[in-house]
Amino acid sequence: MPTNKTVQLSHGGGGKEMNQLITDLFFKAFNNPILASQEDAAKLNMCGHIAFTTDSFTVSPLFFAGGNIGKLAVAGTVNDLAMMAAQPEYLSCSFIIEEGFAIDDLTTIVNSMAEELHKCGARIVCGDTKVVPKGCADGLFINTSGVGRILYPTISAKNLQIGDAIIVSRDIGCHGAAILMARDGLTLESDLHSDCETLWPVVEQLLASNIQIHAMRDATRGGLSAVLNEWAVASNVSITVEESRIPVSNEVKGLCELFGFEPYDLANEGTFLLSVPQEIAQGTIEVMQRYGHCLHAAIIGYVTDKQIGKVILKTPWGSSRYLDLPQGELLPRIC
Repeated sequence: MPTNKTVQLSHGGGGKEMNQLITDLFFKAFNNPILASQEDAAKLNMCGHIAFTTDSFTVSPLFFAGGNIGKLAVAGTVNDLAMMAAQPEYLSCSFIIEEGFAIDDLTTIVNSMAEELHKCGARIVCGDTKVVPKGCADGLFINTSGVGRILYPTISAKNLQIGDAIIVSRDIGCHGAAILMARDGLTLESDLHSDCETLWPVVEQLLASNIQIHAMRDATRGGLSAVLNEWAVASNVSITVEESRIPVSNEVKGLCELFGFEPYDLANEGTFLLSVPQEIAQGTIEVMQRYGHCLHAAIIGYVTDKQIGKVILKTPWGSSRYLDLPQGELLPRIC
């Protein structure tokens, strides 16, 4: 472990200090034979249909109730693979670290990444470390890319069918609300935590149960509203959802009322939506609840007819309105 208590520019200089940081921290946390070989590129053994994704993470603050930027980086990339029914296998990871960043905080972040990797069996097999002068980055930025083997190749945003049931895996908006609380220093009496979580275990159970999934997507930036609108356009359908069926915690409702937000627009990092045939929707819920710990999974609506890009929200008072894509900058740097 580096003897300095903060990251120095020398930790990115390619010499002894950089080697010590990589060896004592990153290699130790992410230890596996492919990474340990220290080649210029990882040698991977894969076959069949492959999913490949990449993302960068710049959340502020770096630590929040329920996670940190490291857990978020691994979960976010693994979840993008899982939503394509791809078993996560290999990840790359690049760190951009600001000079003066606390080594203890970096260690906590890296260890949380290792813990999250353990949940899905994926491995970080290559990476990069850059240290930039103080003031050139806000503490820490992380880029991760992921590769996975597709087990069920027909899942697609273009594959929604008339009559499909729309299922949400849990209550929505927790990540965006938790970030808002952490950023504004709110001290409300609540147990609100980000939903940041790796979704591969529950997706694996759905695939093992031979659930016929037409579409699947995690509701990250733009929340539930963004996913439903993207699906409606991609599949050329209308989607009708019942507001009363959408699970929202009291804490998220309260914050939305306080700040004038809609929970449907808030970001999530461990919540996903599925489109499945109506006749197997209840069975899908049972699998998610029994084997995936999705206790609040719910059928929130249906694919109703062929009409481009329309999402209709039915209110508890009998009226209806269009649920549009979020507009403007709701919460900057939530992931």
